[in-house]
This record gives sequence, structure tokens and C-alpha cells, in this order.
Amino acid sequence: MLEFKLPDLGEGIHEGELLKWYVKEKDAIKEDDPLCDMETDKATVTLPSPGTGTIIKLNGNPGDMIRVGQVLAVIEVSGENLSETSGPADDAKPWDQKMKKQVAAAPATRRLAREMGIDITTVTGTGSAGKITPEDVQLAAGEPGKGDIKDALTPDPDITVPEEIHSGIPFLEIPALPDYAGEGPVEKIPIRSLRKKVAVKTTSSMILIPHVAHMEEWDVTEIEALRKTLNRERNESGRITLMSFVVKALASLLKQYPQFNAGVDPHRMEIVHKKYYHIGIAADTPKGLIVPVIKHADAKSVTQIATEIRFLAGKGRDGTISAEELTGSTFTVTNVGAIGGTGVFPIINYPESAILGMGRVGPKPMVKDDAVVIRTMLPVTLCFDHRVADGAGAAYFMRDLKQMMETPMVFMTRV
Repeated sequence: MLEFKLPDLGEGIHEGELLKWYVKEKDAIKEDDPLCDMETDKATVTLPSPGTGTIIKLNGNPGDMIRVGQVLAVIEVSGENLSETSGPADDAKPWDQKMKKQVAAAPATRRLAREMGIDITTVTGTGSAGKITPEDVQLAAGEPGKGDIKDALTPDPDITVPEEIHSGIPFLEIPALPDYAGEGPVEKIPIRSLRKKVAVKTTSSMILIPHVAHMEEWDVTEIEALRKTLNRERNESGRITLMSFVVKALASLLKQYPQFNAGVDPHRMEIVHKKYYHIGIAADTPKGLIVPVIKHADAKSVTQIATEIRFLAGKGRDGTISAEELTGSTFTVTNVGAIGGTGVFPIINYPESAILGMGRVGPKPMVKDDAVVIRTMLPVTLCFDHRVADGAGAAYFMRDLKQMMETPMVFMTRV
């Protein structure tokens, strides 16, 4: 008899919402077949069956919150007799002997482990939320470099990092809410899964990061004309967006301004400059805000970036985006302009050091060469962490970014 428990998914994830079962009780199931869908505060994942056999019991209904370590399903493994493991309650030995450690890994990764003769339960996952990747299996098989990676991840023994930090913020009190129900009808909606993650990250960001905002207006008339020209011969799926130009410009310029591609480690009193450029794109979905990530955006063309943004946004809307596609960003862009708004004050995507907010693109009368002309203008706001950057640095950064976005020739030469 095998108890399938919600595995430890790492990164502080303690629970998930059960979305759907792929099986019902008394169904036969094979190892690695899909068992259920779970939504954590990172993403929606499909959990595979840990063994081949018959479903004896399913615990939980769609919408239930399941804690890590809680039994999701009981499976009678092929070849076992149920009566052999159903003895007295105080005789746990037969049950314990047949327990199997649960790990997070894709079916293809599990197959790779079997083919290489590796017990996947002994492998340490380095993927998002503790997920085991094919590279982890290869390292466990004795691939070169394993020791180097372990050494690189070993913390400095001379540095003590507290396990838990209590803020103890003076004068911070959270008063009880008034009795809303006493005034009229109310509806109470639990804060869970993705909504809970958004709440935690935004609260943490506003409390921990001293935000400063720098606002500009960009004249994107010329680059919009270039974009439309490039799109004339393209079908809908291959069209270039203004956002893709912004992402490419950012990824290129951040190399010159590393303070905006950084993070702060307050325990070690260090600023960490990342030498890779993963741009997050804040996206609205039916379940809430997510941030798909364009990895190594500096090495991709504007066309590739546009295609990837469209692909990831689609996966976000239909709920199939993976945790790996939502992690690792070093700088985030959010665009509310498609919905409306003359400007935005975005919250930094903690633990990053900066975020760029885009407003609505549209025609506006401007003075150019002592004459009033109609130009296509884009309002933007850079919010940054004052611990890692100052106003002058932000002004220079936005000046150079503005020049790139206003002059296609400058854009082409700098990327």
C-alpha cells in the first residue's frame, strides 16, 4: 500500500489548492500517469502517480487546500494484497516498510532516472520549488562538476544568517476591521494560492524596499512607425510589439547600469549584481497577476522576444505555465497601457531592485522644433530601490533608455 503525500516543494511553499483529479477511486493507474492538478502560489502543476496499481482512496475535493505532507491518495501497488497492510493500528511496520519518499519531478525526468539506474528519491532538486531536473539526475549519476556546484552553494561558515527575522516595527499595529456585515450584505473570499502570493510579495516589497519613482514621457513615434513597417509582411502570430522593443532595450542597457539588475541581501549587507538579464513581464490572468520571464533577453532578437512574450502570456491565461517559466527574473516590466491610464506607480517585484511601468500609448500635442505637432507618446515610470541606486543614476538610466526608444538608429546600434 502506498500513501501519496503532497511533497515538499521548497521555496517556502507549505500548501496548495487541489484543482482536479484525473482519476477516481477503484481506477487503475500507472506510474507517472497524471494523478491531480495542484495550484501553489508559484504555478499550477500536474502531480504524477508514484506507482502502478489501483486507487484505493482520494483525499480532498477540488478547491480544498492541501498541506505539504498531507496524504492525497492511497494506492494499492500491483502485486500487493490489501489485507497484508491493514493490520492493527499500533502495528505500523508493514505499512512503513512499503512507504515511498515522494519527490517533484516530470515524467520524462523520472524515466531518465530509471534508465540511468538512479533512485530519484535520493536526488536533490535544484529546479523551481525543489523540482528535480534532468541535470540533477545526470549530476547524481556522477557527471563532472558535481563537487564544484556543491562547493559553490556552501555558505561562508564565517557568516551567520538568522533563520527567522522578526521586524518589531515601532508603531506598526494592525487594528481589527469594522463589522462590515452589520452595515449590509458582504461576500467573503479566501485569500489563497496565487492571490495570496501576490499579497505576500507586494506587502514584503513595500515594507522592505524604499521605493523611489522617476517619471518620463517617451516620443515613440519613430519606433512605432518602424514596428508597423516590420509587421506589414508578418501574420498575427509573428507580429512585433512595442513591449518587445522595450524588453530588448532594457536587457542591453542594464549591462551599463548594474544597480538596476541587482538585489539586496540585508543579512549579509551585500548588493548582489546579477550578470544575466532575465526580464519579467507582469501579466494579468483570470486567476491573478503572474510574471512570466524572458530568460537571457539580451541574447534574443526583438522578434524572438515578441514571440516568447505571446507564448508565455497564452500559457498564463490557460493555466499551463510552469514554475520554471515564472522564476528567475532580474528586472520586471508592467504595462497597464492596453487597459488605460496616463501613468502607473508600480511596486518592485521583490527581491529585484527596479521595475518599469508603462502607461497608455497615444497621440499628444508636443512642441518640437518650436512648433506644436502631434506625436505618439508613452508615459513611463521607473521605480527603484534607493538602497542600491540614487536619483542621478536613475535619471541617467532613463535618459539613455529614452534615447534608445525615441531613435531607431540609436536602438539598433546599442543592441
